[in-house]
Amino acid sequence: MSRAQFAQRRDGRVAALQYMYAWSMNNPSNIATDLETFFASMEQPRSHYEFGEQLIHGIIENVTEIDARIRTLAQNWEFDRIAKIDLAILRLAIYEMIYRNDIPPVVSINEAIDLSKEFSNLDAKRFINGILDRLKDQLGRDARKAATP
Repeated sequence: MSRAQFAQRRDGRVAALQYMYAWSMNNPSNIATDLETFFASMEQPRSHYEFGEQLIHGIIENVTEIDARIRTLAQNWEFDRIAKIDLAILRLAIYEMIYRNDIPPVVSINEAIDLSKEFSNLDAKRFINGILDRLKDQLGRDARKAATP
């Protein structure tokens, strides 16, 4: 992956995180219209965030299963007490780890930790890393490689 592609994926993840955070606070009645408004406010054209938009749709489509995983993995934590930004980071990373076999799980974990450093508090990275590390151990695939189709 080139540096430009990596930067574009990073921008997509940040956009997905921002959208999912807002979505968790105010679930819109029309996702298509809401996404149009959201991407119109971004610095780059919507096509730049294509990866992020794929993540957003995937998370929303699978949020029930993703949240069930979080509830199971977040031992000794009440789901409703997880900070909304941390929940958005977890949803993003867990979606990638379960549904995006083209992304090595350790990449998703590292990206989630980086996002937590940028958007959450100091304690979040340990919490997020602990949950995602437990999930990584349950996946049954090489955590350092993308799964072959």
